[in-house]
Amino acid sequence: MSRPKTSFGTLSSLVGLTGRPKPWQRAGVRVTVRLFASLREAAAAEEAALELPGGASAEDAWSALCLRHPALRGRRGSLSVAVNRRYAPWTEPLGEGDELVFIPPVAGG
Repeated sequence: MSRPKTSFGTLSSLVGLTGRPKPWQRAGVRVTVRLFASLREAAAAEEAALELPGGASAEDAWSALCLRHPALRGRRGSLSVAVNRRYAPWTEPLGEGDELVFIPPVAGG
C-alpha cells in the first residue's frame, strides 16, 4: 500500500513515523505571564497574555514579553521561571492556558 502524497512528499514525512505533527506544524498556544516585584514595576503591568507558536518554551515567552515591555530586557540572567506554580527549566515546553511567573531574586533576611 502506498502512502498518500502531498505537495511536500509523503504524508509520513510531514508527521513522522509517530503520526504526531512535527514542531513547526503545532497550533499556537495562549499563555498568561504574571509579573511580580521589580518586573511588575518595570513593565507597569501585573500580567500579560501572550500568543506563542506551538512548541514554544518559557524562554520564548520571555523573549516575547521583552518585545512588548523593553524595560525588562537585560534581567533574564537573574530570573527563575515557574510554569503552573512549579519551578521549571527555561526550555520547558508550554501548553494552552499555562501560567508563567518569572521570579526575580529576593533579598532580605
